[in-house]
Amino acid sequence: MQKIHPFLWYDSQAEEAAKFYVSLFDDSEITDVSRYPEGGPGPGGQVMTVNFRLAGQDFVALNAGPEFSFTEAISIYVHCEDQDEVDRLWSQLTADGGEESQCGWLKDRYGLSWQVVPDQLQELLSDHDPERAQRAMQAMLQMRKIEIKTLEDAADAA
Repeated sequence: MQKIHPFLWYDSQAEEAAKFYVSLFDDSEITDVSRYPEGGPGPGGQVMTVNFRLAGQDFVALNAGPEFSFTEAISIYVHCEDQDEVDRLWSQLTADGGEESQCGWLKDRYGLSWQVVPDQLQELLSDHDPERAQRAMQAMLQMRKIEIKTLEDAADAA
């Protein structure tokens, strides 16, 4: 059993969000759905929590009303193997009301922040040549969705 689980507060879209998220990643599934009992803090029979797994990481989503909402102070970081994976996830997560931000960050239609980042970005930013790393950093700071080729071209420019 995983000891630590991110716990996500939704107004009333926990199950919808969980179904959406598990559709995006391999090794993902909804593992349990619990409902509010009659006389509980939510309407009897309404989904209370949804336990789900994304790429092997367990999460819990709670329907608890509009008192709290997500902020960019916490995000889900996704390591991407290549540009195709970045493009696919970026497109799917920003669809239907999601919002692009800067430097690989976005908000999905539920307001949850994500970082969709190719592994090559960290490699470039930690390059042993500090000037090369700086050029990659400056290129990244101009981006919304991370573009690997643009980063590599910037890093290699002399």
